[in-house]
Amino acid sequence: MALGGATPRDPRPVPFWSDAEIDAALSQVIHQLSERRVIAYPTETVYGFGTAVDAESVETLVRMKRRPAGKPFLLLINGSAMLSRLDLALTPAASRLAAAHWPGPLTLVLPGGEKRVPLRLRGPEGGIAVRWTPHAGLQRLLAAYGDPITSTSANLPGVPPALAASEILAQWPVQAATNEVLVLDGGRLQPSPPSTVVDCTGRRPRVIRPGVFSAAELRETVPELVGDR
Repeated sequence: MALGGATPRDPRPVPFWSDAEIDAALSQVIHQLSERRVIAYPTETVYGFGTAVDAESVETLVRMKRRPAGKPFLLLINGSAMLSRLDLALTPAASRLAAAHWPGPLTLVLPGGEKRVPLRLRGPEGGIAVRWTPHAGLQRLLAAYGDPITSTSANLPGVPPALAASEILAQWPVQAATNEVLVLDGGRLQPSPPSTVVDCTGRRPRVIRPGVFSAAELRETVPELVGDR
């Protein structure tokens, strides 16, 4: 029997590769987000899970991902206007990093958003993690949707992040069949490092997760950066 009384459907992923496929998928994706359900999508690094940025949607993803308390999701944006709507602030260092490396695989932890962003998305540093994705399909999705979406790697605990839609379907067959998660197929991704994460909430920006951009590269823009050697 389907979970929650939902009607099982064909769990095949939705094509999300060509411009035409992306455009054809947008209304279905936006409906999924408006229903506070989960989408799975390709990014510039690995496949991710995401939802709308509201407490109910975020908790749905927390339960499905089996996310422990104190480990938040980041937000994907496609422009600085989305930061303003969430009352998130680019510090001077964050502004320089964003100007040099966004859109790109750089995640910045920013202050602000106290009245606009659910507490579950706030990390131990006290900020909200944000990335301006360079993935063309996601940029089109975010532009059509008009708001940020959450993002976390699409994998069960202890399993490597998914590089193909088929891997997500194999791990979440029931959720895909009952539309709890809508899987977008952007093809098989090449293995790559994760985005570099920089905490910009303190006196000096600090690397809290090494990734695509090395600390040496980032120090060309912000010499005061600490962490990751």
